[in-house]
Amino acid sequence: MRKRIRIIISLLPVLLFFPAIRATTLARLSLEQLAAGSDAVARVRFERAESRWENGSIWTVTTFDVAETLKGQLPGEIEVRLPGGRVGHLTSTVDGTPKFSPGNEAVVFLQRSPAGGFTVAGWVEGSFRISRDPRTGSETVTQDSSSFAVFDPATRMFRTAGIRRMPIEEFRARIAAAVAHNEEKTR
Repeated sequence: MRKRIRIIISLLPVLLFFPAIRATTLARLSLEQLAAGSDAVARVRFERAESRWENGSIWTVTTFDVAETLKGQLPGEIEVRLPGGRVGHLTSTVDGTPKFSPGNEAVVFLQRSPAGGFTVAGWVEGSFRISRDPRTGSETVTQDSSSFAVFDPATRMFRTAGIRRMPIEEFRARIAAAVAHNEEKTR
């Protein structure tokens, strides 16, 4: 009994200091759903990132060079806004947001942001990292959510799943089919 009271007392400062602990829950999205909910899809290269305070929250704005547009119309350079980042000695982490760094190449599903620029549709669901085999030069894509537990409404369970090491040509074909299917539905 005394041990239980000590544990509760030792946790009390943590509970008082963090009155609202939140979590991120994402639902599994198919390529078709991502394509339907996106204003654009593009292959991008990381250029630079800047984190800053906006309306009491930390946001990171990442600038990308657009290497290839798979849906929509995009300029040669875009800005992508996502919550979280580091400003001074403060860090804000938002689970489920993709993190980009120098050297990253990715295919991203983009939605226009009300604050300007774009955001990544479905966060880690809509971000696919490109890897290149140093021996053969062949490229594959891996979905960021393939290592993030996502809620699957069909099974009503959380699981890590997603596209892993898919050849880029096959991925492009699947995106083209999803975009064409969604365009047919809207006619």
